[in-house]
Amino acid sequence: MSDLSAFFQSVKLPVMPEVAHALIRTLHDEEISISQVRDLIAKDPVLTAKVLRAANSAALGLKREVGTLDAAVAMVGLSQVRTLALTACMNVAFPVVPGLDRTEFWRNCMACAGYSQWLAGGIGLDAQQAWLAGMMLRLGELIIVQSLPDTLAELERQPQIPGDRWAREQQVLGFTEAQVTAELAHRWNFPAAIVRGLNTASDPLATRPLSQLGAVLHLASRLADMAFSNPEIIDALPQEVISALDLNLDWMRNKLPERESFLDLSAF
Repeated sequence: MSDLSAFFQSVKLPVMPEVAHALIRTLHDEEISISQVRDLIAKDPVLTAKVLRAANSAALGLKREVGTLDAAVAMVGLSQVRTLALTACMNVAFPVVPGLDRTEFWRNCMACAGYSQWLAGGIGLDAQQAWLAGMMLRLGELIIVQSLPDTLAELERQPQIPGDRWAREQQVLGFTEAQVTAELAHRWNFPAAIVRGLNTASDPLATRPLSQLGAVLHLASRLADMAFSNPEIIDALPQEVISALDLNLDWMRNKLPERESFLDLSAF
């Protein structure tokens, strides 16, 4: 039995609302209609309000404020509205963990989502799928420290440098937060591409064929962990992963988005 399998035998999983599970099921349906997704979200007034608030945030850059789900879909698209709704559901479903700054944690998740979307756009991947996977990447950490509260302090005692969290988790636990999130995504029936991307994110070059999404998530997480967002940070990223994705370094340096431009759902 693997360390991860043994961990999941005793872990208490977050309870997602039925609307979230229904929205996940729509990810498998390429023929899903706008009205079907809208009606699912509209069943929950609180969720609807959060989606509209997110849609109207400065990060999405709408030219005018939207007041209905139909208007939000028309302005930002079905895929993004669905992603916003799923994100809002997860923000509520995952518990507050003592010793972990929840606001800062979710800001890091949003930064990872934003960088994932940006990188995916640079190589022609589904940008909204990458955004969703990037937002989810660190959720496994919340499950780990909820089940093993002493682990948080042990992990935090280690040097904090971008990208070292996975190595510390592997050393202490035998698995990474990304792998925990992947298992959770599998149990919740997320699309296989998202599950595989999450499962390979901590070491994308170790698995063949390469999961482009996994490599994108790897780079995005490292960028999210950086203390600043100057173009020079591109040189601190693992160049072999950049090469595997055939990303253009000049494009990355010139088009690196500002962290402040990303959607921030930490207070939603």
